[in-house]
Amino acid sequence: MYKKINFAKYFNPMLKLSEIDSIIEKNIAGLHFKGEPKELYDPIEYFFSLGGKRIRPKLALLSWALYCNKIDHTIINPALAIEIFHAFTLIHDDIMDRAPLRRSRESVHKKWNDNIAILSGDVISILSFKYVADAPSDKLQQVLKLFIETATQVCEGQQFDMNYESLPNISMEQYFNMIGLKTAALIATSAKMGALIAGAPKEEQEALYRFGYQLGLAFQIKDDYLDVYGTTSLFGKKVGSDIISGKKSWLLVHSMEVAKGDLKAELSTLIEGSATSDQEKVNSVVAIYDKLGVKEAAEREMERYHNIALQHLERCNFTPSHLELLHAYAWELLEREK
Repeated sequence: MYKKINFAKYFNPMLKLSEIDSIIEKNIAGLHFKGEPKELYDPIEYFFSLGGKRIRPKLALLSWALYCNKIDHTIINPALAIEIFHAFTLIHDDIMDRAPLRRSRESVHKKWNDNIAILSGDVISILSFKYVADAPSDKLQQVLKLFIETATQVCEGQQFDMNYESLPNISMEQYFNMIGLKTAALIATSAKMGALIAGAPKEEQEALYRFGYQLGLAFQIKDDYLDVYGTTSLFGKKVGSDIISGKKSWLLVHSMEVAKGDLKAELSTLIEGSATSDQEKVNSVVAIYDKLGVKEAAEREMERYHNIALQHLERCNFTPSHLELLHAYAWELLEREK
């Protein structure tokens, strides 16, 4: 689907993405959220045992590594803070979406209950600030400001997401504003935070932010895409859950824009009404998507934002080795199946 740029036959990168993965997993495994009452802390331990893509701390470490020869404690805890905060959003999202699964296992609210999941999410939201506060003292004020602004944006995006569930339709502009806040902002901040702590020039911090932001838009479209065209065993969530819950995914918003006449009316009826069963609703909506060529349109849109993201790197004075790492990261993000 995407043109993978391969610099490897000409240059050897200074650090491999697999090495960054190992550093992240080692440090996440070292996180211990044990305490009393156990009903508060056990769900946190459980959630982190579920694994994850770790794309946000990975990008923070990667952007740091563009400017520093070695990954050390200076960046690791702030990068972990981003993943810890992301975990909070997922625990609370699952409550709001009534999602039974997270990464192919029971979601926290399903395994315990809503009240426990809310409090456990609250605790790790607070603890994320403990980790981000380990940023170097000369950068701490900037890092905290960036982190707080982004955390606020994520909550704003989630509220828009919930608001839109009750609307019959939204515009594509509204959709991108929502996912820009809910998803892209945190990925963009991951890129900028690593560069900021590393002391990168401001213009390169901003270029990396834009790189992360555009990738974040593509990432969310891929998430919407996998909800329909993925498999539960790989995706880790029930396929079709966005359709069942009335989420305004890219696929639905695009379909409402391009559908005409009876097909548009049928789609509206399906989304607003209740079918005989959830599965019937999913099957009927997906059949309309297939008629409209939504799968291929989503793939083109992902590719477009992927390419825009890479264009922002042209503003930076990166070596071919650096570019290889960034291109490889972008490639992994868009080619994922979960």
